[in-house]
Amino acid sequence: MALFLIFGISGCSHKSTSHKTPTTKPSGSKTPATMRPYTINGKTYYPEHVSVGDTQKGIASWYGPNFHGKKTSNGERYDMHAMTAAHKTFPMNTMVKVTNTNTGENAVVRINDRGPFVSGRIIDLSKTAAQKLSVYANGTAPVKLEVVGFSGEMIAKNSPKATVIGGNFMVQIGAFRNANGANSYKSEFDNTSGYRTIVKEFELDGEPIFRVFLSGFKSEDEARDFAQGGPFSGAFIVRE
Repeated sequence: MALFLIFGISGCSHKSTSHKTPTTKPSGSKTPATMRPYTINGKTYYPEHVSVGDTQKGIASWYGPNFHGKKTSNGERYDMHAMTAAHKTFPMNTMVKVTNTNTGENAVVRINDRGPFVSGRIIDLSKTAAQKLSVYANGTAPVKLEVVGFSGEMIAKNSPKATVIGGNFMVQIGAFRNANGANSYKSEFDNTSGYRTIVKEFELDGEPIFRVFLSGFKSEDEARDFAQGGPFSGAFIVRE
């Protein structure tokens, strides 16, 4: 009989999404300013290394008049008429193709700000970008993001500039004494929110235990957000 265990540890209104100035953690390293961790409302975010072709799915929102002309997180003045967007962890000036999965419409934006700091939302579009993607009227829409370049430049996937080291984080969603139970659970929850399940065997108290993980997270922050706000009670993140 399978013994199922869950190990638990703690692991934008569309026009009024919080865009507070990030507090950058002091660092003695030569890490570029736009890749340093920053803190908003007591939570620390870790900008990630991404590669051309990396994708992410979630909810897009937009921000406009209340922020027009104010400084963005990379020091530019926000222009709600430009094709830009805010993302919590993508490097500044990353070029991202955004596709509205309801309509199929797509457009390329440049990341120049941080946000949206609202659970479940992955990108905050400028007003013009939101209009082009049919996000403006409803305020939010499901989208797919694809990294297509850096520093304002579109880059081919086979270019040497397109490959960087990404984060390797997983979220444990369950553990079983019986391999069959673990594999059944793996099949049931595979592709949850676009993440894939894997099973790894460990030893606990001298006996095998089969742990089920969701994989495919691009940063510690992305994994932590899912563990804390996802559908699995007691889920927690681990580094591969």
